[in-house]
Amino acid sequence: MIELKKVSKVYGEGKNVFHALKNVSFKIQKGEFVAIMGPSGSGKSTLMNILGALNQPSSGTYLLNNEDVGKLSDSRLADFRNTEVGFIFQQFNLLKKTSVYDNVSLPGLYGNLSNLKEKILKVIKDVGLTDKVNNKPNELSGGQIQRVAIARALLMDPSIIMADEPTGNLDSKSTKEILDIFLKIHTKGNTIILITHEPYIAKYAQRVIKLKDGEITSDRKNKRRKTK
Repeated sequence: MIELKKVSKVYGEGKNVFHALKNVSFKIQKGEFVAIMGPSGSGKSTLMNILGALNQPSSGTYLLNNEDVGKLSDSRLADFRNTEVGFIFQQFNLLKKTSVYDNVSLPGLYGNLSNLKEKILKVIKDVGLTDKVNNKPNELSGGQIQRVAIARALLMDPSIIMADEPTGNLDSKSTKEILDIFLKIHTKGNTIILITHEPYIAKYAQRVIKLKDGEITSDRKNKRRKTK
């Protein structure tokens, strides 16, 4: 489903050049749950931005379903980001003065989605927030806010979920609840790519790719934790 061939990302030039990624190559099959691990500055967030078509590599090739993402038009890239990928971030990225319902509805405003209200309520129910549908983010806990972000990511029924440090701002109880939701999403067939620096978080994935200084240092199968 996903294939990177010798992908590099370079920022700056001359004496100020910085190689964020160096000849990164791997494949992710449809339906895999993959954790990408590494310390701060390892290139993992840069890699996720490329996988999510938020950024382009400086060199190399990114294939999605055998299609070269680097050759897609701007409109096709925008459509890909809105319909094929659901993004979840550490900072949540919700509208603070807007209800749970309206925050979740946002991707549907840019896509041709039938039965929009029904689907919004369904994904809100799937993350356990039916009783919070009219609340605003400042009326929710950190774990509940991240559930809203997950519901928003699921609205367009994307084949790929990309999560960048999604539990970084949460306590241990909320972290486990969020990771259990990821496991349940995965059982429905979604491909999940999870960025983390925590070994405990990576235990939930089927496979762990480790980065250091922009290069892959290991890529192995994982004995994963099970959901309830």
